[in-house]
Amino acid sequence: MVRAIEPADGRKPRASHIEAVDSRHVTQMMEQLQQGYIKSVAATAGLAVEIVPVDVYGYDVRLIRPPRDHMDEESAVLAQLKCTTQIVPDPSRESFSYQFTKRQYFDHLVKPRKYPKAILIVMTTPTRQADWTKVTHDGLWTRRSCFWVSLEGVYADPSVKKPSVRVPTRNRVDANALANILEKIDRGEPLND
Repeated sequence: MVRAIEPADGRKPRASHIEAVDSRHVTQMMEQLQQGYIKSVAATAGLAVEIVPVDVYGYDVRLIRPPRDHMDEESAVLAQLKCTTQIVPDPSRESFSYQFTKRQYFDHLVKPRKYPKAILIVMTTPTRQADWTKVTHDGLWTRRSCFWVSLEGVYADPSVKKPSVRVPTRNRVDANALANILEKIDRGEPLND
């Protein structure tokens, strides 16, 4: 059985360690940065992105692949987006730890789902907001990456208010990863193997 790990102690509140352009809006800017990343990668994969306007069910976006044939159904996956400056994934390690700020975010992702399936996407960014992106003649560069994980069936003791989970460093969010996730969903294969 897969289990969530106990939260790490001593983490600082977000506002105390981010060098923000305007600290009153840094959380909204982190959300906007991650949505832009996801929209760009999804466009490369030929997917549409629907922003979920009300966070009632714990999902921020729905990624949709159009049907290959007019008689086929579209494929979709729900994603909860989280952005953090507190993690710098080490590519030489198998995973990194992500701690939820609320138990309900974790609970939305672990329940068994028939369709659509759901994933967690964690974006890591530098602590200095001005370093989040860089523009050159070669393109727009976004500092750091998004990583995904399926938490369906993961267990955390009910007494843990802010569960932590392991996110594989091999699960970077790019066009191929999104296409592979939707292919697995179409074939009825689990995402967390």
